Amino acid sequence: MRILNLYACLGGNRFLWSDEHEITAIELDPELARMYQERFPNDTVIVTDAHEYLLNNHENFDFVWSSPPCPTHSKARFARRKTTEPLFPYMKLYQEIIFLQKWFKGKWLVENVIPYYEPLIPAKKIGRHLYWSNFILPNFKARHVEIEDGGTKHLEKFHKIDLSTYKGTQRKDKIARNLVDYEAGKIILDTAIGILKSQNQTQSSLF
Repeated sequence: MRILNLYACLGGNRFLWSDEHEITAIELDPELARMYQERFPNDTVIVTDAHEYLLNNHENFDFVWSSPPCPTHSKARFARRKTTEPLFPYMKLYQEIIFLQKWFKGKWLVENVIPYYEPLIPAKKIGRHLYWSNFILPNFKARHVEIEDGGTKHLEKFHKIDLSTYKGTQRKDKIARNLVDYEAGKIILDTAIGILKSQNQTQSSLF
């Protein structure tokens, strides 16, 4: 299956995906892209803007996973609004949901935090995240760990990553917190694959 993994970071969602798929990962931070490539050498990694890449290349894929930047939507940042610079919510999140709903022919999923406002488009809540998709997601218990439980190193252990070689400008705790739980990533992709296989079998039986 041809998979597009947008805003890939270190591939938290991708960790338990098998290498039998043709995976293209899009990441804007060159350092994170380098580390992603080292972690998943069989994937195609492209350093570019994920939002624009989706617009121009969506027809080349069977499944799209998108995890747009979440800080401007988060309850945690809003709770610090008296000491934090005000920012407009990153509305490309909803642009991508609408675009995928109307233009993409395969299966897709968009993931983000539960926002401090009422979501503009209904989504499925699992743990501390919202998921928008064009297929029904199973109910499952999402794993979660707080940075206060042991700092960045604890988050690295939880996600099975090593940030010691990261030389970029982003905070390491922020990178680790933004990763999707790999067990959730596997459950969601397996669900999409199962649906696609069922649809293909049904279509084949008609001819």
